[in-house]
Amino acid sequence: MQTAGTLVSSVLPLTEVLVVADCWQTEPEAEAVIHRAINAAAEIADADVGDTELAVMLTDDAGIRTLNSNWRGIDKPTNVLSFPALQPAADAPSDAPRMLGDIAIAYETTRKEADEEEKPFDHHLSHLAVHGFLHLIGYDHEKDDDAEAMEGLEREILAQLGIPDPYPDRERMD
Repeated sequence: MQTAGTLVSSVLPLTEVLVVADCWQTEPEAEAVIHRAINAAAEIADADVGDTELAVMLTDDAGIRTLNSNWRGIDKPTNVLSFPALQPAADAPSDAPRMLGDIAIAYETTRKEADEEEKPFDHHLSHLAVHGFLHLIGYDHEKDDDAEAMEGLEREILAQLGIPDPYPDRERMD
């Protein structure tokens, strides 16, 4: 980004959204929803994501099932998968882009979950984009304490977007 002849560094990651499944055509706002969610997450999360890049692939259940099977050994579709990028070697050129990684989101599973939970589709899609992004920057939910921290940050980011708590039925420790 340039301003008045000077180079300005961005604090937000460059996010590319790739639509690889026709079913996403029924959600023309999906790309904008994802950009808003990722930008909000980048602004709130305590991580150095300026001048980084990531890709979000909007796929279908068949595509994500293949990814889930190949990478996790789980032969079934899921809603979102994150693939953090390997970090560059210390001797990598300093002007090389820093890659955060890739996120894949499946339409049918996302639609089914939103309908079952009686949530607007764009709210659930925002949550999955935020969830995937947090995995790219190092958050996980393998242990209870880690899950609590990640879910708390998800709640904060989604609230900033005007989206209600995605975990309303879970007990909270205050």
